Amino acid sequence: MARIVMKFGGTSMAGIERIRRVAQIVRQQADAGHEVAVVVSAMAGDTDRLVNFCREASTLSDPAEYDVVVASGEQVTAGLLSIALQSLGARARSWLGWQMPIRTIEAHSKARIDDIDGSALVAAMQSGEIAIIPGFQGISEAGRITTLGRGGSDTSAVAIAAAVKADRCDIYTDVDGVYTTDPRIVTKAKKLKTVTFEEMLELASVGAKVLQTRSVGLAMKEGVRIQVLSSFTDDGAPSADELPGTMIISEDEMEKSDMERQLITGIAHDKNESKITLTRVPDKPGAVANIFGPLADAAINVDMIIQNVGREKGETDVTFTVPTSDLDRTMQVLEAAKESIGYNRLISDSNVAKISVVGVGMKSHAGIASTMFKALADRGVNIQAITTSEIKVSVLIEEDYTELALRVLHTAYGLDAEDAA
Repeated sequence: MARIVMKFGGTSMAGIERIRRVAQIVRQQADAGHEVAVVVSAMAGDTDRLVNFCREASTLSDPAEYDVVVASGEQVTAGLLSIALQSLGARARSWLGWQMPIRTIEAHSKARIDDIDGSALVAAMQSGEIAIIPGFQGISEAGRITTLGRGGSDTSAVAIAAAVKADRCDIYTDVDGVYTTDPRIVTKAKKLKTVTFEEMLELASVGAKVLQTRSVGLAMKEGVRIQVLSSFTDDGAPSADELPGTMIISEDEMEKSDMERQLITGIAHDKNESKITLTRVPDKPGAVANIFGPLADAAINVDMIIQNVGREKGETDVTFTVPTSDLDRTMQVLEAAKESIGYNRLISDSNVAKISVVGVGMKSHAGIASTMFKALADRGVNIQAITTSEIKVSVLIEEDYTELALRVLHTAYGLDAEDAA
């Protein structure tokens, strides 16, 4: 039998009926003889509601007290799930972050896990008790409650799985696995049986929203196998052992299990991108630093960067992308720094989208990028910017062509499901 950490997100815990359904899924694993710990998120929408309470109470709330408030959502669902499991005849109890303890470092509301003492938790699991743990929270060196920031419950689950040396960490969401692309856009998308940590990190970073990059990075570091599953299954559905979702594993394990896997694993898109161009920037040492230094100081993340061929007068154009949510702030920073940068015009465009193809097969095979460029060109899709990594090629295109680009590339790389209409 296995030692499993199960994690349920906010949509899975949204209301008593769904919590009862989660209790049935958890008990099914415990009845199969597995040692089980469960990490839960707050009910969908609860964290936002609690954050708004803090803002209404004060625009400059104490970060430590802020964490006390926003951490309470997960505490509620942990207690309710324990009660639901007990009503089914299972032995269950909640373990708050300070009770384990989950020790964190760094600032409130964006803390990072430093250490987890899993000994008491392991003993409880070995005795047949189901441990229910609120995600997203820990305890600081000063003994105060801390929270881990958005997506923190996934990180909690992976960290706990590493601490108790779990055989795997099952992440239950509103989707039944990782697909080759968004199935809501491309009906021929198919669910992947396995994805490497490296591929999942890239997919998450370029728009795939199944898992948070932070949790995948921790899983890769600690060697924790992750399985993505759906909690929205019918009564009587097979357990996670019999009807698996998508396993996130190491590249070594992947090579042993799938020697002839496809070159491209998935295609992601991100419409939360805006393009900025500075014209006639002085083409000299330090000019680019004058652009991106102020943006870094303002904590604005820059993605794609292109410096065009220099003009005859010793000038060049510089183009880059930022999250659309940071567009106004970026424009303000650059306008304030115009004199030190020395540009002529500042142009922005939010009608763009980033399309990325990801796959470890790129490491050993040529022609991946050219296939992408030709497929888009054949359908009249203009590429505005390009970036690459060892296992990823991303292009920036006009947002209106997003769905077309996904479908065209999905077919071009041979990812279409054979039984799709």
